[in-house]
Amino acid sequence: MSKFTLKKQCGAARRGEFETVHGTVQTPAFMNVATCGAIKGAVSALDLKEIKCQVQLCNTYHLHLRPGDKNVKALGGIHKFTRWDGPILTDSGGFQVFSLAKLRNIKEEGVTFASHIDGHRIFMGPEESMQIQSNLGSTIAMAFDECIENPAEYKYTKDSCDRTYRWLVRCKAEMARLNSLDDTINREQLLFGINQGSTYKDLRINHMKQIAELDLPGYAIGGLAVGESTEDMYDIIETVEPFMPKDRPRYLMGVGTPANILESVARGIDIFDCVMPSRNARHAHVFTWDGCRNMLNSKYSLDKSPIDPKCGCPVCRNFTRAYIRHLFKSGEMLAMRLAVLHNLYFYNNLLEKIREALDNDTFNQFYRENIDNLGKRI
Repeated sequence: MSKFTLKKQCGAARRGEFETVHGTVQTPAFMNVATCGAIKGAVSALDLKEIKCQVQLCNTYHLHLRPGDKNVKALGGIHKFTRWDGPILTDSGGFQVFSLAKLRNIKEEGVTFASHIDGHRIFMGPEESMQIQSNLGSTIAMAFDECIENPAEYKYTKDSCDRTYRWLVRCKAEMARLNSLDDTINREQLLFGINQGSTYKDLRINHMKQIAELDLPGYAIGGLAVGESTEDMYDIIETVEPFMPKDRPRYLMGVGTPANILESVARGIDIFDCVMPSRNARHAHVFTWDGCRNMLNSKYSLDKSPIDPKCGCPVCRNFTRAYIRHLFKSGEMLAMRLAVLHNLYFYNNLLEKIREALDNDTFNQFYRENIDNLGKRI
């Protein structure tokens, strides 16, 4: 069961609703990254409702290694395991195979690689990735693809796109098989295909046309924010967007800063994920409507203001900049927790404000008023 409804459009920017078996996602939306089943920074699934989270993202590769996807299945699936009852997207493990594994061997069947934890050899292909994600029981499973670094050679990129397409066909067949089994946790699991092609426009377009013919519930643009300039990234989004099905959600993987998100919404993207809000928060960098703040700065040592006076998050309602700076300086774990909660609320609230602007036909004004500040360092 899934249905995407495009409710409104302003230029290329889209306002939609994505119905899934685990709840309806209002788009544009940000997915909160809980790599190993938890958001780094001591934030649990029970915190996510208060910070306006709609979707939790978990990682196939990491959960396969620890605690093991079969263990998660035995415990009732990823929803019961983490206690998050809304939609969960699991990425396929492809990105981690190519980013973390120092030793890997890519063949048509799949990829053999060494675990980053203890070095033991693992094989993962389209079928294995689908089986792991089925064991997890996520709402949305991502196709197993090859994520190559930018810049990449044209011929290698073309061969990689062709292989990624063949892998996607296998993912679709395996998911159909798994969803027909009686002991499958989520027999309504959805498969999203991933567009690849580095920064080569012809490869991106051809690959998008190919995967669109498979009539999947959603489509992602992958292989960006991996070394290319932001101008190249926006250029590729604009190139691919006209060839993405209008009646399916569009997901830009691993992006990005608040400004990146606003720019990408303006170019027709519906769903985002990024570790940046939590990772930056753990290093005392917090996002505000006036730009990014470094909470270690000595000017905050006697500052009684909240992180962001325009923010309604539980952290800004209760704690001062002076206190949060003190926690970071003292090495207290609470510092990271509060900063992560604030940053994730900021991202989710930013997307909520974008949705409101689209609903009210004021998106262009919202964009003009905020794009410069969102990219600033205070």
